[in-house]
Amino acid sequence: MESPQSPRDIISQSASGLSVFKDRSKLSPDHVPSKLPYREQKLRELGVSFKGILESPGASSLRGLIVGKTGTGKTVTARVFGREFRELARNREVKLEYVHVNCYRQRTLYMITSEVAGALRLPVPMRGFSSQEVFRAINDYLEKRNMYLIITLDEFDYLINTAPPSEIYFLVRLYDEIASATKRINYLFIVRDWSTVNLLDKSLRDHVVRNVIEFKPYTASELYGILEDRVKEAFHEGTVPSEVLELVSEIHGYDRGGTGNARLAIEVLELAGDIADKRGNQVITREIVKEANARASPESAIMIEGISTLDLHELLTLYSIIRLSESKRGEYLTMGVVEEEYASICKELGEEPRKHTQFYEYVRKMKMMGVLDTKQSGRGMRGRTTLIALNMPYSRELRLMVESRIKAMAV
Repeated sequence: MESPQSPRDIISQSASGLSVFKDRSKLSPDHVPSKLPYREQKLRELGVSFKGILESPGASSLRGLIVGKTGTGKTVTARVFGREFRELARNREVKLEYVHVNCYRQRTLYMITSEVAGALRLPVPMRGFSSQEVFRAINDYLEKRNMYLIITLDEFDYLINTAPPSEIYFLVRLYDEIASATKRINYLFIVRDWSTVNLLDKSLRDHVVRNVIEFKPYTASELYGILEDRVKEAFHEGTVPSEVLELVSEIHGYDRGGTGNARLAIEVLELAGDIADKRGNQVITREIVKEANARASPESAIMIEGISTLDLHELLTLYSIIRLSESKRGEYLTMGVVEEEYASICKELGEEPRKHTQFYEYVRKMKMMGVLDTKQSGRGMRGRTTLIALNMPYSRELRLMVESRIKAMAV
């Protein structure tokens, strides 16, 4: 009888075995690629927004606003812009620094100030100084060295929701608080949608909503191109067949009913690589990708669990959106169209439709659960209305599950 392997031998063999990965760091959310496919135009727009720093440095404090859902390339585009624009400025003998702050991690003015000061290696003792005093010290530091600064406030939504209005005011209207003829601090704000920005007082909103750059979710073909580039950098040749890239792109492409989230698509590929390595597979298969996709989307499971708690008319509201989404994949629907569909479904089932106020509460509740996404209509639409979309990919399975629950409750 063969003696069992020691734990060390088992670990040693698994750690030294063949891997589909060549350099998995290229799949990290923090990786900044050398190319930005499908975001070249956004780099151009950012260049136009901040060209005043090169043409007339300090004449005004410039602002830009990036709006886009998770995984649409906002952060990586901002980082690439900051890196390249800084070098461009220095080549033109303009001293420019770029600091990228994540407001999800740094949720107060004090924490933001600390990070900016640290990035500039500013010799200011933080203890005993208020955030406003340190910001003034940052401005003085820039003034003495004839330098300029772009601060990117990524996930600015979180700061708006958690920080006192006075802190937001100080940041956004900095040069109302600091008397300085030369405006050395400039901002790039990044948010996921308009709803949070609309919470700001008009005097603040007007300072934020300048040079708006919208990032649309990626289509299946765009995701394929992005994944193809990452595979070349991260995986050994021949380990990720084109049919696997096609499957991931089809699942997550916005025009195929997915979220258009490149970050999630890349995460699925990384998980698929892990599964392949653990099983000793030297090629990632479609079956492995399907398994990885289920693991990478736990939020879908949480949403489905939430759906199981909805009452009948909440389910009918959701079902009306699902039915409309069959013909309008990935598109937002107006509140009025959804409410008409809801009333029609109620009539089919012999149910009395609820009033508009209650219907709106159903939509609001499902947005808070993460099942729906809503936003206010913009230009090109008559009047102001709420737009609604599913926050998960449309699927036949989702429709059947909701239908089944409605039948059980409508009896």
